[in-house]
Amino acid sequence: METAADLSLAPFLAEATALLGPRGLTRDADLVTPWLTDWRGRFTGTALALASPASTAEVAALVRLCAAHGVPIVPQGGNSGMSGGATPDASGRAILLSTRRMNAIPKLDSAARQVTCEAGVVLQTLHEAAEAQGLRFPLTLGGKGSATVGGLISTNAGGTQVLRHGSMRALVLGLEAVLPDGTVWSSLTPLKKDNRGFDLKQLFIGSEGTLGIVTAATLKLVPEVADRVVIWAGVPTIHAARALLLHCENAAGDALEGFEVLPQSCLEAVLDHVPGTRAPLAEPHAWHALIEVVADAAGADSLRDRAEAMIAAAFEAGLISDAVLSASEAQAEAFWLIRESIAPAERAKGPAMQHDISVPVERMPDFLDAAVPAVETAFPGTHAVGFGHLGDGNIHFHCIAPAGAVRGEWEAGTGKAISRMVHDMVTRWHGSISAEHGIGQLKHDELERLGDPAALALQRAVKGALDPLGIMNPGKLVSLAPISAKP
Repeated sequence: METAADLSLAPFLAEATALLGPRGLTRDADLVTPWLTDWRGRFTGTALALASPASTAEVAALVRLCAAHGVPIVPQGGNSGMSGGATPDASGRAILLSTRRMNAIPKLDSAARQVTCEAGVVLQTLHEAAEAQGLRFPLTLGGKGSATVGGLISTNAGGTQVLRHGSMRALVLGLEAVLPDGTVWSSLTPLKKDNRGFDLKQLFIGSEGTLGIVTAATLKLVPEVADRVVIWAGVPTIHAARALLLHCENAAGDALEGFEVLPQSCLEAVLDHVPGTRAPLAEPHAWHALIEVVADAAGADSLRDRAEAMIAAAFEAGLISDAVLSASEAQAEAFWLIRESIAPAERAKGPAMQHDISVPVERMPDFLDAAVPAVETAFPGTHAVGFGHLGDGNIHFHCIAPAGAVRGEWEAGTGKAISRMVHDMVTRWHGSISAEHGIGQLKHDELERLGDPAALALQRAVKGALDPLGIMNPGKLVSLAPISAKP
C-alpha cells in the first residue's frame, strides 16, 4: 500500500527514474535492504529509493532534483564505515546515493606519482592499479576490499601507515564534489603552490557527506616497497613502548612505516579466536610492539642490516625484552594478521564498547595507565584494553563486558555509561573522541555534548552556508534544524 509520503513524492520518483533509468534508481527491497544497515550492525534505517548514478553529471542532476523536492540524501560508498555515517534514518524520506557505479580510474601518471579516480573505486582496486605501475597508494585498512575512495575521503580515513604518510588529508591532491544545490566544483589538477584563498578540498575531507558528495579525486602515489622487515617485540610497559617508538624513529627515519602496540590480553584473545595462530615470542609480555620498516629499490639491500642494528641497540638500551624479525613475507603477514584480528577476536568474547580515541602522542602511555584502572574500578567486571597506532596517538580503547552480559542490553545500558566516562576522560586530556572513524550518528550526540562551542558554531555556519536546506546526510556529524517536507 502506498503511504502518504510515497504519494507526495511520486513526482520526484518519476523524475528521478526518468533521469537515472531502472539501473540507476530502484525501490526493489531485495536490492535496497542490504544497504540499510551499517557494517557493525548497530544502525538500520529505511530509504525512499537507492540511487546509483554513473557519472558526476548524473549526481549533479539528481542533487538538483532532491533540492527542488526537499528530499534528503545519504551518500554511501562501500558501507564499511564504523560510525553509522552512511545509514539513513527511519523516516523513509531519504534516498541512498551510492557511488559504486562510478568506479573508473581515468588517469594514472607514474612520472608525477598521481592517480585520478572516481569516488566509487574500491581501495584494493586502487592498490592493484598503482602496483601495476611500480607504485603504491600508501593507505590500507581492514576493509580495503569494500571501502571506496569517496568514503575514505569523506571520513578522512587513516589506517596503519599514517605514521609515515598521514591520513587522507595528506594524500588528496585534488578533488571534485557536487554541492547541495547541484553545482559541480572541480579542482582535480594539483598545484604545489596555490594561494588563491581557502584550500576548499579540505572542507570536504572528513565532512562525512554533510557538505557535498565527493565524485572524484586526484591522489598521491609513492614508490613501491622493494623490501620490508616486520618486527615483533615484547616490552614491559606501555611507557617502554613509547620509548621504543622514539628509538625507532631516530634509528630508522623515513623507513619506519608502522608502529602498533597491543597488550598480552589482546594477543591471547587472537590466539583463542583464530585457528592456527601462533604467538610470535616464546614467553608472554605485558605489552607487544609491531614495527614495520620498509625500503624502496635504492635502500633494499641494507634494510635488514639496519633493522637488526636498530633492534640490537634497543636491547642494549633495555627497551625490549625479546624480539623477532620476519624471515619471510609470509611471516610478516602472519604478524600483521594478529594485529588485524584483535577487533573480531574481542567481539567474539562478548559485548564490548569500542572507542576510537586520540590524545597528544606523548601523553598516550599516561592516559592508558589512568584510564584502564579508572574504567575497571567504576564498572566492576569490565575489562579495558587499549591497542593500535601508538605512533600517531590513536588508540582503540575497548571495554569488554563481564561474563554473562547480554549482547544488546549491556551496550544500551552500562555500555553507554562507560562510553560517556571514556569520552569525558579523553576530553579532559585534550584529545578527540573520534580519531579516524568519524562521528556519523554513533557519536553525534557526544560531539554536541563535548565539542568546543566555537568549533561547533563554525561547523554549523559552514553547513548552513553550503546546505541551507539541510538535505545532505542529515543527522550526521553536525546538524542544522531538522528539515521539513515541502508541500
